[in-house]
Amino acid sequence: MTKYMKRHERDLLKSMAADPDPEALKELLAFHDKQIAWIQQERLAHLITTMFFGLFFTLSLGFTVWRFSLPLMVLTGLLLVMVTAYVFHYYRLENTVQRWYSISNRIRASLNQAD
Repeated sequence: MTKYMKRHERDLLKSMAADPDPEALKELLAFHDKQIAWIQQERLAHLITTMFFGLFFTLSLGFTVWRFSLPLMVLTGLLLVMVTAYVFHYYRLENTVQRWYSISNRIRASLNQAD
């Protein structure tokens, strides 16, 4: 997913640097907005997943504190690793979407200047 996002952003910025005509900019904006919508769906799925793993981690930690046992410690450790990985991935998705909003606004500004 990260490679896909980087490739799209690189290609988008390259297309914008070529100073396309207004019609090409409209097509580029439509394509980019579709990519944003797809990433937003991905972001929502990862937010829900992250929240569930966070909930399971919290419950596991609580049970471990309440009734200490090695299997619960292992489970808590694994869930901590998963939550950490999901938080970093969600952070990357969120920052990418915010950057893409900015790019979308720049394309719109270019289109308004061309009109």
